[in-house]
Amino acid sequence: MAAHFVEPIPAHLLMWQRVRDYAVPPSMIENATARRAAGDWAGACAVARIDVDLDLRAVRDRHGTDLATRLRADLRRLAPDLLRWNMPRIAPDGRLRPGLTLSLARYGGPGAAAPQLVVRTPPAWADSGQRMSLTLWEDSRDGAPEHHPHPHPDRRFRLDLHRHLWDAPRSAELAQRCGVDALDRPAERDPSWPPDHWAHEAELLLRAEGRPRGALTVRLGARRHRVLELVAPDDSHAPVLRPVREALAPHRIAALPLLPEAAARRLPDLELLRAGLLRAEQLHPLVAAALCQPAVAGSASGPLAVPGPGRPADDSAPGPADPHRVECQGEVHRIALRNGTLAAVDHDSTQLAREELLMALGGPGLPCLRAIDTVHRSPEALPAVRERLGHGDVTGALAVVEGLLGPGAVLRAGPLREALEAAVVGRLDHGLFRSGLVPVHPAAAATAGTGYRPRLDRRLPGELRRKRGIRARPRTGQQS
Repeated sequence: MAAHFVEPIPAHLLMWQRVRDYAVPPSMIENATARRAAGDWAGACAVARIDVDLDLRAVRDRHGTDLATRLRADLRRLAPDLLRWNMPRIAPDGRLRPGLTLSLARYGGPGAAAPQLVVRTPPAWADSGQRMSLTLWEDSRDGAPEHHPHPHPDRRFRLDLHRHLWDAPRSAELAQRCGVDALDRPAERDPSWPPDHWAHEAELLLRAEGRPRGALTVRLGARRHRVLELVAPDDSHAPVLRPVREALAPHRIAALPLLPEAAARRLPDLELLRAGLLRAEQLHPLVAAALCQPAVAGSASGPLAVPGPGRPADDSAPGPADPHRVECQGEVHRIALRNGTLAAVDHDSTQLAREELLMALGGPGLPCLRAIDTVHRSPEALPAVRERLGHGDVTGALAVVEGLLGPGAVLRAGPLREALEAAVVGRLDHGLFRSGLVPVHPAAAATAGTGYRPRLDRRLPGELRRKRGIRARPRTGQQS
């Protein structure tokens, strides 16, 4: 029989599939939406694990009532769960891009000096819990912590021109802004020309920079970029992008406006839907409402014509009555939750006590007890627990553990306990970073005075090396 080769799924799509499964759990979306609907924007941020580092009274005293009113209105429109859904992430784990300051809104004219509502992510060594912080950045009076690696807004990652990625009332603009129509058309055009929707995004960018027309750069990957020019043949034609006709010096290219990643990259949700790796009901409700139109009988509305939004219940954790089957003493025995713990229900208490003592002394023990011990130390659901812990969903991880072992279980030494302990240590590291008690990377002391900036995966102390695990994590992993 001839061999059939199947095209492998790209690694970045597998990463985004895990992100959509674990990074923003349905319980966070539901609770944050309820808080936001009630007008409690601070409570919605707390549910989405976003720390609020701004004082509206202080903003009003420094900048006046008008700016404070605009800021309060934006905070009420903020959907923090949607913001977390659309935050930049890195490979291979899909965690939040560390050490990032991202602009959400600017209050003032064109230029970098205007106050900005920004969201910050901690550095990689303190990102356990995947928390973010919300604050007001001011060029003349920066309120950022001095130990943050990049306290200024990043011009590559900015959402002030893409409010539909965090502003709930404007989330319906997503389909238009991400170029769904352009992606549906076959690629009959010259591949050297940029996508159609880039021209509109470039016009918004240049207008925000106070330039009606001109050149700009687009980052295509690591050390790869294109220089494009926004032109309009006459007043009756829409602006278009075309490659510049003359080569520019590197310093001139560096000074040009940069098209944000949100405009230059394809929306991951679109790629996941088209590849069949994600269903519409697994999307964020606001994203699904914007991208997925209900199917119309007798007509095709494109590859995104799928049922409306909604999210299925998480069935990864077994229910309390879910028994395990084990071959023991020539029979099939059951292991199930009894009185809050996992127990071998087909053995009497006297026999279990004797066999547990035998195991404590180094004996083989019954297969039922060995199976229970394995579940306590390294269960089959351990990868799902680690994914949830990696994305900061401690509540979801503990729910999986309780569904397996029961609320009254005592964890035994093994990979499961190590993963939970590492999450606790990571939360302590984040608390030290937030308080400013650790102003530099803990590995910086190894090269103090040399002028060398240590990489995250070299010369780490033993505690951090155990925290990061055996899987190496690069500093950057942006899809090219």
